[in-house]
Amino acid sequence: MLPLGTSLPAFTLTDAVTGNPFVSAELSGKPTLVMFISNHCPYVIHIRSVLVELVHGSLQRGLQAIAINSNSILTHPQDGPEAMSRLAQDEDWRFPFLFDNTQEVAKVFQAACTPDFFLFDRQGKLAYRGQFDASRPSSPIPVSGSDLAAAINAVLGDEMPSIDQKPSIGCNIKWAPGNAPAYFG
Repeated sequence: MLPLGTSLPAFTLTDAVTGNPFVSAELSGKPTLVMFISNHCPYVIHIRSVLVELVHGSLQRGLQAIAINSNSILTHPQDGPEAMSRLAQDEDWRFPFLFDNTQEVAKVFQAACTPDFFLFDRQGKLAYRGQFDASRPSSPIPVSGSDLAAAINAVLGDEMPSIDQKPSIGCNIKWAPGNAPAYFG
């Protein structure tokens, strides 16, 4: 996992909704949530409505957020930019949904699954990398977003989230043939 305190990596990706480039430098100076998600993953689908609600509420409190899809369209064309744009527009997302076509951004973040969350403080330092909550598609635990919400609340209050952070669990990022990073294997 990416070590706490790591600086927000620099990157440029295409926003699937607008088609415009998005540069990570636009995220400086405010707490920032970077979410690795995909359209088809059952783990993402399971939490998506609560996730979008949590993020939208947090945007109003000063958080910046972006979602990144790093799945290969060679193996999962249903996760391509056209479907990404449709999903974000259908659900009225108020945060960019970026496509990581080369999968290099996922590698820099050491993202392994969808969903995978990385929360950076005002100084651009990683303060939280972990799960949304303890709910899973096959469990009776209701979706609450409690783990991520607690981390967001701490960072927005200029505090450090608990260091007891549980890794995200979900669908593996769908790497292009021969592109899986060493940390994944």
